Amino acid sequence: MIAVRERVPALTGLLTVVSLALVFGAVLGAIPQTVLPRAPDAVLAAIPHVNAAVSATAIVTILAGISAIRNGRVRRHRRLMLSTFGLFVTFLVLYLYRITLEGPTDFTGPAVVESYVYFPVLAIHILLAIVAIPAVYYVLLLAASYPVSELGRTNHPRAGKLAAGLWLVSFSLGIVVYAMLYLVW
Repeated sequence: MIAVRERVPALTGLLTVVSLALVFGAVLGAIPQTVLPRAPDAVLAAIPHVNAAVSATAIVTILAGISAIRNGRVRRHRRLMLSTFGLFVTFLVLYLYRITLEGPTDFTGPAVVESYVYFPVLAIHILLAIVAIPAVYYVLLLAASYPVSELGRTNHPRAGKLAAGLWLVSFSLGIVVYAMLYLVW
C-alpha cells in the first residue's frame, strides 16, 4: 500500500482520464457499436429505469455513510462508501453500454422547458459528475492506502466531504434528468 500511497495523485489522474475517455467516447459515438453484443430492446429500454433506482440507492448509501462516520462508525462508513462506489460503477457500465448502442436520449418536452430547465439541469449534473470522478478516486485511494488511524491526518476527511457532496447533487440531478426524459415527457 505504500506504493499506492506515494502515487495517489498520479493514480487519481490516470483513473479519471480513463473514466472520462470512456464516457466521452460513448457519448460522442467514438466507441463502435459493433464491439458490444446487443441486448434485447426490452433490456436496453429498462436501463434508464434501473439506473434511476441505482442512483436513488446511491443517495441513500451516501447519506448513511455520512451519518456513520459522524457517529464514529468507521467500518460501517467504509462498507457504505464502497457500496456507493459499486453502485456508481454499475450505473456507469449500464449507462455506457446503452449510450454506445443507442446514443443519447432526446428531450421530447416543450422547447422552452428544454432551453431553460432541462439543459441547465443536465449541464450542472454533467459538470458535477465530471468533478466528482477525481474527488471520489482520490478519497478511495487514500482510504485504501492508509490505515484508519492515519486517515484523519490526510486530506481524506476534507476531500471526502467534497466528494460526497458532489456525488449527492450529481446523483440527485441525474434523477431529475431521468424524470424529465422518461416520466414527465
